[in-house]
Amino acid sequence: MGRTRKGRAISGWLVIDKPAGLTSTAIVNKVRWAMNAQKAGHAGTLDPAATGVLAVALGEATKTVPYITDALKCYTFTVRLGQATNTDDAEGEVIAESPNRPTDDQIKDALGAFVGEIQQVPPKFSAVKIDGQRAYKLARDGEDVQIAARPLWVEELVMTDRPDPDHVTLEMTCGKGGYVRSIARDLGEALGCYGHVRDLRRVWSGPFDAADGLTFVQLEALARDPALDTHLRPLEDGLTDLPRVICPDASVTRLRNGNPAMVIADGVEYGETAWAAHQGQAVAVGTYKAGELHPARVFAAH
Repeated sequence: MGRTRKGRAISGWLVIDKPAGLTSTAIVNKVRWAMNAQKAGHAGTLDPAATGVLAVALGEATKTVPYITDALKCYTFTVRLGQATNTDDAEGEVIAESPNRPTDDQIKDALGAFVGEIQQVPPKFSAVKIDGQRAYKLARDGEDVQIAARPLWVEELVMTDRPDPDHVTLEMTCGKGGYVRSIARDLGEALGCYGHVRDLRRVWSGPFDAADGLTFVQLEALARDPALDTHLRPLEDGLTDLPRVICPDASVTRLRNGNPAMVIADGVEYGETAWAAHQGQAVAVGTYKAGELHPARVFAAH
């Protein structure tokens, strides 16, 4: 017999506006405790120094995490020009400096090379695995970390402010797997002046916006209070980037058991990933084929 999980079988999303200084895991653990939830996870790690939207999935909503991870995200960040650090952010040691400072026009011209499908090398101090070990652990041990470049889709990268010659503020909308620190590092190299991230904020991630999130102070104040449940968003919010099909009454049990079943679809292409709704609730996510949904993930009634 499997071990019974402690806590409530509660499902949905709680959006937190993460403060600087806390890890994403610490936020998830706090949310799980505050809501007395059986299960929790998050959609997309934020560095401890970063702030902004951290969407925490509870219960059945954890099954929708991959679809939020795949969604577009928006970041605002300030690049410190003239300095490179070993971590590509302000937490690290300065390893190179330059007196060169680009003009606003030079910065704007350089941004174009970072838009579209680009190749990006993650920072050495990152959670990327190399031969089964985290890159940051190898880097801390003084090893020469070599990380292969990987593709990143950048929808938009624009300059929003130039407070002084040493700093530029940028806004980037990108797909999954992007490292803002790498953008700052590579932009500094392209401009011939070095650069690293001074501060970073995730403004939105998929359907979740930092402006709608609870602050950590609010989360602590509402911990174990039934009023916290009023801030819970439905798990279906994690599926908004996928097309929806309608699940007739006769198909609910088949889909929840993991079997293909007839659905009602409008404008969904053959082979496309979609989610099936019954009376507004998610039943399954799967592949649409010739009038049927073939489930990949199924959801318990909630």
